[in-house]
Amino acid sequence: MLELRPNCECCDRDLPPESEQALICSYECTFCIDCAAQHLGGLCPNCGGNLVARPIRPAARLLNDPASSLRVLKAAGCAKQG
Repeated sequence: MLELRPNCECCDRDLPPESEQALICSYECTFCIDCAAQHLGGLCPNCGGNLVARPIRPAARLLNDPASSLRVLKAAGCAKQG
């Protein structure tokens, strides 16, 4: 089950479970759509995999399977790739 991490690892923008602005890689690294486009070139800076839209878990399902509350943040932010 996906963790649904609560923030962008680059800019720390809040990305609640219902956000359509969240992108993830296959390891669930989480970034906002703006950082992915402006700084990352659509690739995860941690593993090099592609970033895709994170699915939205229906609110009723969050009661039994809540989103993660652990914030992950790259200390140096995300440098422009390429």
